[in-house]
Amino acid sequence: MGLRTPPLYGRHEDRGASFTEFGGWDMPVDFAGIQEEHAAVREAAGIFDVSHMGEIEVSGPDAERLMQRLTTNDVTSLDPGDAQYAAITDEDGVMVDDTVVYRTPDDWGDAEFLFVPNAGHDEAAYDRWTDYRDAHDLAATVDNVTTDYGMVAVQGPEAPDLVAARAGEDVRDLSMFEAAGAEVAGVDCLVANTGYTGEAGFELVFPADGAGAVWDAFANDCQPCGLGARDTLRMEYGFLLSGQDFHPEDDPRTPLEAGISFVVDLDTEFVGRDALAAHQDAGLDQTFVGLTLDERGVPRHGYAITTPDGEEIGEVTSGTMSPTLNEPIGLGYVDADYAEDGTTVHVDVRGTGKQATITTPPF
Repeated sequence: MGLRTPPLYGRHEDRGASFTEFGGWDMPVDFAGIQEEHAAVREAAGIFDVSHMGEIEVSGPDAERLMQRLTTNDVTSLDPGDAQYAAITDEDGVMVDDTVVYRTPDDWGDAEFLFVPNAGHDEAAYDRWTDYRDAHDLAATVDNVTTDYGMVAVQGPEAPDLVAARAGEDVRDLSMFEAAGAEVAGVDCLVANTGYTGEAGFELVFPADGAGAVWDAFANDCQPCGLGARDTLRMEYGFLLSGQDFHPEDDPRTPLEAGISFVVDLDTEFVGRDALAAHQDAGLDQTFVGLTLDERGVPRHGYAITTPDGEEIGEVTSGTMSPTLNEPIGLGYVDADYAEDGTTVHVDVRGTGKQATITTPPF
C-alpha cells in the first residue's frame, strides 16, 4: 500500500519541501531547514501541516459513556468547546496511544465528540471504539473522518495575533484546551488553543477541500515548518511522541511511568483502570525523565542510561541537539531511585559513557 498524502501535499511540493514517511504518511520534514523553522516558532510564528493526525467523531446517546470507558481522563467534566489530553490504555494499563478529546462546540460540526489519535493510528482507534461499542451494546455512532479533514497548527509568540486577524478576535478569549468554531478564508474551522511546541498557538481543523485556502491565509506571513522542527520543539518541552517514547509492544509503558499521571482519573471506570490503580499502589520501578549531556555527543533513541559505574538503569527514547540551547538533550526512562533532578548519570554513546544530568523538562 502506498503512503497516504495530506490535502496540502501539492502546496508543500510548490514550497520545495523535503518529505519523509511518518506513520504511513508522506509528510514534509522541512522547508527552509530545521534550525530556521525551530527558531521561527520560538521567536515569531510557524505553521505546521498536521493532517496526518487522525480524527474520529463519536455521537449518539451513549457517546459520552463510550469515550469515558476508552480514555483515561474524565470526559464528563467537558462542556461543549472544552478539550482534554488523555491516554488510551489496554486492560494492563499499557498505553496504546495518547490523544486529545474535544467535546465539540455548539457552533461547529454535528458530532458530540472529536478525538485525535496519532498518525497512522486512526484505523486501530476506530476498530477499538466500534469493537467496544458492539461488545457492550452501546448506542453510539463512530466515524473515522481522518481523510475528510485537514489540520494545521500555528505556533509561536506571534501566533495569537496571526490567528485572531484571520479567525476573529474572539479566539483570544479561548483558554488552554478550549475550542470554538470560526471562519478562516471562507472555511468553517474548529479553532483550538492547543499545540505541541510549548509556545502560544492554535490548532485548526477544517474540511479537506478548504485546506488550501486555510494554509494560504497563513503561509505567506509565517514560516512553514515540517516534522523535523516539530520534533525538536516538542523534545525541548518534554512532550511524549507515540511510538518513540512509548510503544505497546516494543516499549510498553503506563501513563504513570510516562509522567502523565495528571490525565489518569482513577475515579472513572476506563479500560485499564484497575491495573493502573494497582500500579500506583505498588509504586513505579521506572519513570520518564529528561537529561542534558554534559559532554560532546547526542543521546539517541535506544542508548543505555547507566550509573557512573556502568550499571544500566534505563534507556533514552528521544534525543537531539537542542536548537534553542545548543546543547544535547534527551528523554527516556530511568529507575525511580535515579530520577531526581540533578542526578548524575551516564549515557552510552557508541560504547563510551558520556556524563549527563537528569533535568526536568522543559529544558
